Amino acid sequence: MKAILYIGHGTRSKKGAVEIRAFIDKVKARIDVPIQELSFLELTEPLIEEGFETCVEQGATEIDVVPLFLLAAGHIKRDIPEALSPLMAKYPTIPVKIKNPFGVQEVILDAVAELIKDSAGEVLPADRLLIVGVGSSDPDVHVNFAKIADGIGVRLGPEKVSVCYLAATEPKLSEGLETISEGAKGRVIVVPYMLFTGLLLAELNKIVRSRQKEGQRILCTPALSSHTVIEDIVIERAVGE
Repeated sequence: MKAILYIGHGTRSKKGAVEIRAFIDKVKARIDVPIQELSFLELTEPLIEEGFETCVEQGATEIDVVPLFLLAAGHIKRDIPEALSPLMAKYPTIPVKIKNPFGVQEVILDAVAELIKDSAGEVLPADRLLIVGVGSSDPDVHVNFAKIADGIGVRLGPEKVSVCYLAATEPKLSEGLETISEGAKGRVIVVPYMLFTGLLLAELNKIVRSRQKEGQRILCTPALSSHTVIEDIVIERAVGE
C-alpha cells in the first residue's frame, strides 16, 4: 500500500503550524492515496521518525517523501536524508522515494507576481521590490534567488528588485531594507519568499508596520502558500514519478 509522507520545516508559531496542517488537509483531499501523513524536520510534532512509523503502522509497503521546501539547500541535501537513513535501514523492504523540492519554476514566479499585484495593486515603474529569503550558506541559494529576482522583475517592471536574507548569508534584512529604501520615489514592496506563516514572517511584518508608522510607503505580501499554485505543485510532486 502506497503512503505519502509530507515533510515541513517546522515552526514555533502556533498560527504557522495550524496553517500548514490546513494546507496539507486540502492537498490530501485531492489525492487518492490511502496513507498520507504530515511530519516536520524540527520544532513541530510529529517529527520525521514518528510520521514514518505511522505510515508503516498503517500498512505502507512503499513511501513517497514530499519535502515542503521551495529550494534545495542544506535541509534537502543533508538533513532530511540523514533523518530518513536509519528508518530506511530499519525497514529495508519498504522502498522510499524522496521527491524534489519545488525549485525555481515559471509557474511559481507567475504566482508570486500575482500575489504582489493582489496585495499592492498595479506595480508602477517607480516602485521597488525587496525579495526576502530565509537564508542558507549553500551557494546555490544565491544563484536561485538571482533567477527569482530577474523573473519577477521581468513580470512586473519595477524600478529595482533586490534580494536579502533573514539568516545565514548576506545581505541581511536590515541592510536590504536600507539599500532598497534609499532614494525610493515609489513604494517599497517586501516579498517574503516563504511558503507559510511563521515567527520569521511575523517579525518581518512587524518591521514593515514600524516603517509604515514612520511614514514610509512600504508593504509586505503574504506567504506563498496563499496562492493555489503551491497546492497544485505539492500534488504534482506527490503523485508524479
